[in-house]
Amino acid sequence: MLIRNVEPEPENNRAGNNYIAVVDENAPLLRHDNDAGFDDFNGASFSGAVFNLSTTIIGAGIMALPATLRELGMVPGLVAIIFMAFLTEKSIEFLIRFTRAGKSSSYATLMGHSFGIYGKALIQLCVIVNNIGVLIVYMIIIGDVLSGTSANGKHHPGIFEGWFGAHWWTGRTFVVLLTTLAIFAPLASFKRIDSLRFTSALSVGLAVAFLVIAVGISIVKILSGGIRMPKLFPDVTDVTSVFNLFTVVPVFVTAYICHYNVHTIDNELEDSSQIQGVVRTSLALCSSVYIMISFFGFLLFGEGTLDDVLANFDTDLGIPFSAVLNDAVRLSYAAHLMLVFPVVFFPLRLNIDGLLFSKSKPLVMDNFRFASLTISLISVIFLGANFIPSIWDAFQFTGATAAVCIGFIFPAAIILR
Repeated sequence: MLIRNVEPEPENNRAGNNYIAVVDENAPLLRHDNDAGFDDFNGASFSGAVFNLSTTIIGAGIMALPATLRELGMVPGLVAIIFMAFLTEKSIEFLIRFTRAGKSSSYATLMGHSFGIYGKALIQLCVIVNNIGVLIVYMIIIGDVLSGTSANGKHHPGIFEGWFGAHWWTGRTFVVLLTTLAIFAPLASFKRIDSLRFTSALSVGLAVAFLVIAVGISIVKILSGGIRMPKLFPDVTDVTSVFNLFTVVPVFVTAYICHYNVHTIDNELEDSSQIQGVVRTSLALCSSVYIMISFFGFLLFGEGTLDDVLANFDTDLGIPFSAVLNDAVRLSYAAHLMLVFPVVFFPLRLNIDGLLFSKSKPLVMDNFRFASLTISLISVIFLGANFIPSIWDAFQFTGATAAVCIGFIFPAAIILR
């Protein structure tokens, strides 16, 4: 979410550098061509914007989608995934339309124009709650995958523990700390989200690699007769089973939330008229990945599909090279989350800064404030990942509260206003 910076140039000349910078608290944070170190930036490319928005969308939610088919059945589950993609596209379209009409430069500014300073503060708080919760989930999953975890009296060894045995340097705290210092901190230090376009492209590639492996395993098991016919529709037998169907809603909402990064990406685009195409391309790419991983994940594990399908890749798959494929799936997914982390972290830092320092100069022009916020937020996320017991506690809370407000309630409220 973008809070303040210099006056943006008109859309038909956004790539140029010859204009006078005028400080305006309603202008986007990243439009400051006169700032040192940014003179050579003429706008983000279409492909870079697609990769950054796609990376924002595809996160930890992808691992919970096969379990939604376990609750809803194959047919309603896949229909729901497609429906949520169209619903997300429409809500972002409304945001962009009213952003242009009101000459707003960010989600927060748009909420401020519609509901005053309280509306602006509310959307900032929701983004902060949502993104901190999501990033804690990412860090917990990375620790589980690399170092292992114990649940219900059963220990699930991580990749490093399986390769090298149990040592202090394969323990959860050390591995997460090393990942934070070596990967998260450097990637979180970029001041433009377009700087993450290459890591975002790699992140999407890793998600596709996970998909290819899962599809390959499914095909092998189908040819060997090791897969049963999946459940096509939900089993509704009583009132409890009806209520269980609604437990999938937070997962679907979380899977598509990307609204907080749309304005950031739009403000950096060389041609802002491309933003609708960026959104549609990203949603088409991500929904295709979601449909494929949900279909083949549920097809592969059936009623045994766990809430986190990654945990299903902890046992013998009944095919050759099962252990190697398990490690490849888990390692590719952990690497994917590492590269998603800075893209989600970017709007978190902007919203914290906008909420606490709305009267100060732009964040990218204050290196001390930029570094202090980055270090403080990463430290909070690291501590949360070591003390929150379950990723599903964080998922259900953010998905049912902050995420649904960001994605659907606030856009609808803006339209009605």
